[in-house]
Amino acid sequence: MFYYVLKYVVLGPLLRVLFRPRIEGLENVPASGAAIVAGNHLSFADHFLMPAILKRRITFLAKSEYFTGSGLKGRLTAAFFHSVGQIPVDRTGKDAGQAAIREGLGVLRRGELLGIYPEGTRSHDGRLYKGKVGVAVMALRAGVPIVPCAMIGTFEAQPPGRVLPRIHPVVIRFGKPLDFSRYAGMENEKAILRAVTDELMYAILALSEQEYVDRYAAEVKAELAGDTTARQPRFPRMPLS
Repeated sequence: MFYYVLKYVVLGPLLRVLFRPRIEGLENVPASGAAIVAGNHLSFADHFLMPAILKRRITFLAKSEYFTGSGLKGRLTAAFFHSVGQIPVDRTGKDAGQAAIREGLGVLRRGELLGIYPEGTRSHDGRLYKGKVGVAVMALRAGVPIVPCAMIGTFEAQPPGRVLPRIHPVVIRFGKPLDFSRYAGMENEKAILRAVTDELMYAILALSEQEYVDRYAAEVKAELAGDTTARQPRFPRMPLS
């Protein structure tokens, strides 16, 4: 109930005033049944804008830090994510990827929409980074389509580190659903998972027209922070925001 109060009474109207979002391809999101909506991730504002404009409810797997923050901002963020039914996932530990996949499959088995950011983290520079294969694992196991989505303008409105967003126009663009049923039963094949993920990222790239970087965003962020010994976690790591 509170989800719809936020969507239609509180946040939805406010976000439409602030960002004046232009929606393209909304008809590509299935009106019913399970599906994954997978998009680029440029801004914290993405968490609010996509649910606000979709006709259906969407559940995101969100990093657990969003539910445990301190201070006023942390408490407000935690309250929001709890109230709209988003699922906290601990990204630490060797079983983190499998736990996230189990949670995501639970959403899909209920016939709902699952939202995922395949890059695994927000882009720090506005470019599109290599996708992680967790989205492919879930799509193949659940036998559901993936709808590619591009957020355009949210990086300029609220880049990483900016607390309050600027008033800036935004475009939210949905592509045709991608059907990977030809790979049914092959969700344990690493080459297949990589191929599915790369096809999805290409579709997002075509929609967003970003510059593409064939590296994981988390890896690049770690290097910029001075941790050049950082390595990507072992397969499969679940893409989270």
